[in-house]
Amino acid sequence: MKRLLAAFTLSVLAFAQPAAAQSILRDAETEAMFADMSAPLIKAAGLSPRDVRIVLINDGSINAFVAGGQTVYVHSGLIAAADNANEVQGVIAHELGHIADGHVVLADQAMKPAMGMYLLSMVLGLAAMAAGSGEAGAGMMALGQQAAMGKVLGYTRTQESSADAAGARYLTTSGISGKGMLSFFKKLQNQEFRYGYTNIDPFAQTHPLSGTRIATLTADLQAAPSWNAPVNGPLEERFRRVKAKLQGYVGTPASTLNAFPSADQSVYAHYARAYAYHKAGYPDKADAESRALMVKDPNDPYFQEIRGQILLEAGEPEAALAPLRAATEGSRNNPLIATTLGHALIATEQKQHLPEAIKVLRIATQRDDQNPFAWVQLGTAYEQTGDTARAALATAERASMMGDTRTAIQSARYALANIPSNTPDWIRAQDIAMTSQDAADTTRKRRR
Repeated sequence: MKRLLAAFTLSVLAFAQPAAAQSILRDAETEAMFADMSAPLIKAAGLSPRDVRIVLINDGSINAFVAGGQTVYVHSGLIAAADNANEVQGVIAHELGHIADGHVVLADQAMKPAMGMYLLSMVLGLAAMAAGSGEAGAGMMALGQQAAMGKVLGYTRTQESSADAAGARYLTTSGISGKGMLSFFKKLQNQEFRYGYTNIDPFAQTHPLSGTRIATLTADLQAAPSWNAPVNGPLEERFRRVKAKLQGYVGTPASTLNAFPSADQSVYAHYARAYAYHKAGYPDKADAESRALMVKDPNDPYFQEIRGQILLEAGEPEAALAPLRAATEGSRNNPLIATTLGHALIATEQKQHLPEAIKVLRIATQRDDQNPFAWVQLGTAYEQTGDTARAALATAERASMMGDTRTAIQSARYALANIPSNTPDWIRAQDIAMTSQDAADTTRKRRR
């Protein structure tokens, strides 16, 4: 019985939850684009842009999802499939509908009654088997599982339809055209046709069929004042840049160089080839592409960033400092770029650079405390200056973020014992020690 119950639970979760993400991709330019393209939609949803994050996942499938909290996860495959920024905005608007309506939190409303139906069919089926009616009992159990699954799927389809409608409202309220939302659904519909998904049972799906979604949304989106809103040229340009550099980063060098041959001298091609050559182990060619970008715009912080990154990872940290300092300043101390600068300063192995490294890394971690690499670099800089207490605090921060409660407790306690009492760093160490201890105690209780 326990095995059957577990099997049903796992089958429901397979439908109700997104596939596990491979890894998070962090890039300053991409995150800035996501923030700007989503801000009006987030406000239209009644949420705060300060609280909502759009996170890029390294996954080639065409997908986006929410999994609790106020974070929208977008697969790299979706960016590759999108033709323009407006299509991505349509997807984000839909996902914001899930967040604003609390769909993840309310998922238990479907699970509890479905589980009740399944358990009842199990009890009746086992009773029938015990009475000698094995075939009838098995039939009851199968019908119960089918009914329970149908209830869950019906609930998720309702949620998806609700998110579609909410997303359309957010686009209209923001003055953003809904053309991208419809064109992306048509992409999904074409994919269904391409893979031969015809005569699909609409009641066996987690989402309404793409054709149904298009038919439901078209009239309202076309009637909206924003339907013929002009294309946001600067945003589209930023999207094309991000899409090209993403191709260079996640694609194979061969596929990237095929898509962006050397005859193509556009910004997008230089971006993509710089990453492709860098991945393939051709530092001179990667450096040439980064220099070509700098020629096009020597003050672009993202061009400065990639040049500094290529130099740093080619073993030339001293040469990387100038472009990375310029990139950090030009991006208003973007924490990801500042972290790379801090790394380069440490990599020079020159003690005179350590105070600057600590300064920029402290600012970076204050502005973005969810970057484990930044905490590692800050801890390294403190360690090399002999400040083992604050090195331990940086380790505690990283461990706490990663869920390593044992390391967080030990490191925070060491920091507490060696940092002057009642200073900001001492108070932070105390907070980590207490919260990590509480988390460890809770975990132990659950295991009993």
